[in-house]
Amino acid sequence: MKSYNRSDRISQQIKRELSEIIQRNEIKDDRLSGLISITNVQVTGDLRNVKVYFSVYGEEAQKVGTLAALENATGFLRGELCRRLGIKFAPELAFKLDDSLERGDRITELLEKIKNEEV
Repeated sequence: MKSYNRSDRISQQIKRELSEIIQRNEIKDDRLSGLISITNVQVTGDLRNVKVYFSVYGEEAQKVGTLAALENATGFLRGELCRRLGIKFAPELAFKLDDSLERGDRITELLEKIKNEEV
């Protein structure tokens, strides 16, 4: 049975809380558009630094805008995370665009093309 350390638990909580904040439109920024999903959260052992990986289903302009909006809302998000998680120190947030879902879609599309040509 796998035991979870504190940083693993906090990373799951951060992922859940950030997803909820975005889903409920608590960030008032017009650049947040398209389908936004928090795909992964990595927390350092001292809980001071957090990398947040997110994906946006949409055009390149939407991705860039979403990244800018999230970076602009970092202060708000840090405060909300402290309040919601009951932690003393607000972790530094670094947002990273995760395009693995789109790469997976592209690979599936290519495999379908290959399959259809062989039949």
